[in-house]
Amino acid sequence: MAIGEQAHRYPVALGDILVPALALMLLIEGLLPFVSPRTWREVFTRMTQLNDGQIRFMGLVSMLAGLLLLLLFR
Repeated sequence: MAIGEQAHRYPVALGDILVPALALMLLIEGLLPFVSPRTWREVFTRMTQLNDGQIRFMGLVSMLAGLLLLLLFR
């Protein structure tokens, strides 16, 4: 494969994966505020009271869960 061909393939592949993944993330993130705005506000308020270590741990668990799902369903 030539260098020119390789440079052309990556944006297409990223668009084929990243855009649908971003769209799905936005769809899922929007469910709770749409269905139950009061609950979303309470959850968000509680999250702002967590310390940095707790937020980082939640982010780590979320990333690992996403990675596990990708590996299981790929």
